[in-house]
Amino acid sequence: MVRDNCLPQYFAPFRISFPEMTPIGLSAFLFCFALPAGAAPTADIVILGEVHDNSHAHLEQAAVLETLHPTAVVFEMLTAEQGAKADADRSQIAQAWRASGWQEFDIYAPIFDAMGAARIIGAAAPREAVRAVYRDGAAALFGPEAGRFGLDQPLPDIEQTARIELQFTAHCEAMPREMLGGMVEVQRYRDATFARAALDALKLYGPPVAVITGNGHARTDWGIPALIALAAPEVTTHAIGFVEARGAAPYDETHIIPPAKREDPCKSLIKD
Repeated sequence: MVRDNCLPQYFAPFRISFPEMTPIGLSAFLFCFALPAGAAPTADIVILGEVHDNSHAHLEQAAVLETLHPTAVVFEMLTAEQGAKADADRSQIAQAWRASGWQEFDIYAPIFDAMGAARIIGAAAPREAVRAVYRDGAAALFGPEAGRFGLDQPLPDIEQTARIELQFTAHCEAMPREMLGGMVEVQRYRDATFARAALDALKLYGPPVAVITGNGHARTDWGIPALIALAAPEVTTHAIGFVEARGAAPYDETHIIPPAKREDPCKSLIKD
């Protein structure tokens, strides 16, 4: 049986004929026909979103990895150095994770248990790079490939405004909107960095490559999938958002997970 999400990628637009397919694109195409319905998503790069502190999201991501059998997994949370250390010696995974300063390793451990022999790729931008992006813009820090990922162009006004409003909400409406343009630039830089890391992994190891990242980076309209489509339109992607409530952010699949118990992150910023 052919999976429904395979058909639009190849037949609906009638843009790609067999002679035009790259080896990577052709392998994904043939894989679509080999998989039964309900199997893992088939694409060159599969982006698995998450709510970072929600253990249910990580269990769901692990379940996808168990059936996907990726060649490599790109992590938003690890720097290139931390990822290389964990990849070279799997006994160092927990230590590399702690060095990242991310959430407790225990809730992410199922992901590493499920990824098998897949290579571990770190794609986190160092803090000093993030600070420089906030000050100087994404294109200045990204390097010669900035144009390939659209970083050399300003966002359309509607998208810029929408992104600023999301940042305003994410920062508890405690920061002036005028200060949030830099946050948007950081988000663009990080999306492009993750997209480039995934494409590099695809080139080195072949499909499928998985990306573990926040739901904001997984959205198909302006996140990692959109930048991959811009930089390498021949590469197929499939993005799954594991979200606590259905919202406006678009994904190829949306899975609702039980919300995590947490204190209101804005409580300390709200004045009585």
